[in-house]
Amino acid sequence: MLRCQILGHRFRFYGEGKTMRWRCVRGCGAEGAKRYPSEADAQRYARAFDREDLEDLGRRAPLVGLFPLRLLRALRRRGRKSAGNRTT
Repeated sequence: MLRCQILGHRFRFYGEGKTMRWRCVRGCGAEGAKRYPSEADAQRYARAFDREDLEDLGRRAPLVGLFPLRLLRALRRRGRKSAGNRTT
């Protein structure tokens, strides 16, 4: 699928017994599995990997690819600091 080739896969993780499985939600057919010693481990790892960190997008952004977001975030932070230092 072209979208996965350009943007990368968008995996969702879930546990099935002692096995953690993942599948691309874009429908390209990419999937996999890993077996863990216990069902609790498989569930824990599936929950940990199955996250979308949209709220951290500007904070942990790749240096070059999302540089504009980093700049915007820095400018906002700078504006808040200068607004806090003003006396009325």
